[in-house]
This record gives sequence, structure tokens and C-alpha cells, in this order.
Amino acid sequence: MDIRKISIGPDYKGGAMHYLIGQDILDNTHKIHLIKFDPQTGSIKIYIINDKDEVMLWKEFSHTIPVSIEYNIHY
Repeated sequence: MDIRKISIGPDYKGGAMHYLIGQDILDNTHKIHLIKFDPQTGSIKIYIINDKDEVMLWKEFSHTIPVSIEYNIHY
């Protein structure tokens, strides 16, 4: 399933960090390209892309951190 958005932290509305596919980051020099669950480690990985179409791993969150996941819904 495609992950569309994740929220990291125990308080969804007040204190969580939200990451969304296509979101501009790092002074608008990169965008979030892919959010992927790694079944081997149980972690969530966020990949970013720059204006040269170079994709790189930006962040990884361990399975011990509270995470809310929103998936793409395809009809």
C-alpha cells in the first residue's frame, strides 16, 4: 500500500511532526518523494528528491516511536 502521510509523535494535533508526499522541505530545495515501511526493521523511512532527480534517504523512524499512517486510497 502507498503511504501518503505520516505523523510522528504521541499528540497528533498538538505535538506531532507531519510528513506528506510532495511536501517542500530544506528551504524548498527538496521534496518528500517516498514514505516506506521497512518490514525487516519495522521502521519508517522517508526519501527525498532534489531538482536533479536524485533520491536519497532523509529520515528513518524506529518502531518504538508513535506513528500515525495515512494511505493513498485508489478507487
